Amino acid sequence: MARRRSAGRRAPRVGVLALQGDFEAHARALRAAGADPVEVRVPGELGGCGALVLPGGESTTLLLLLDSSGLRKAIPAFHRRGGAILGTCAGAILLAKRVTHPEQPSLGLLDATVERNHYGRQVDSFEAETTLGVGPPLPLVFIRAPAFTRVGPGVEVLASHGALPVLVREGRILAATFHPEMTPDTRIHRLLLESAL
Repeated sequence: MARRRSAGRRAPRVGVLALQGDFEAHARALRAAGADPVEVRVPGELGGCGALVLPGGESTTLLLLLDSSGLRKAIPAFHRRGGAILGTCAGAILLAKRVTHPEQPSLGLLDATVERNHYGRQVDSFEAETTLGVGPPLPLVFIRAPAFTRVGPGVEVLASHGALPVLVREGRILAATFHPEMTPDTRIHRLLLESAL
């Protein structure tokens, strides 16, 4: 999926929101996909990044941390300047225009409605597989996962589990309700790098 870098070309710099969640696993996946990951905790650390990953965690806590760090305004500005964004699990919640169960604010960058904890609590976590294009099955890890209950007309569904979308794209935004960083499959992170080219 990702285009091979020519000899001597620098790896694309990708920020990973490092306020909460398993941001280190995303950094490992990005390195495996050919990127140069950098931890982002304040707006200035977005400089030089072509893309940004919003990892899982607890979305209400992440919103508070985004406010206190100044990133709640900086992330939409980063996207307006051309930055690509991948949100996984709680990161997908942050991106959606509407959040339910319960209602809460968000960045509102993705024309979708997401329901928090759709699949249940931590003990209800599970693994599955789905298809992504013509390649091998895509492994899915769901941990207190949300679900897209509505996607707008401009949102492309790239993968589903049952009747529900689990991976969507709108322009330079990718959002997954599962945890791609918890498997050795780097296709989702490579999709992000393609969006950032």
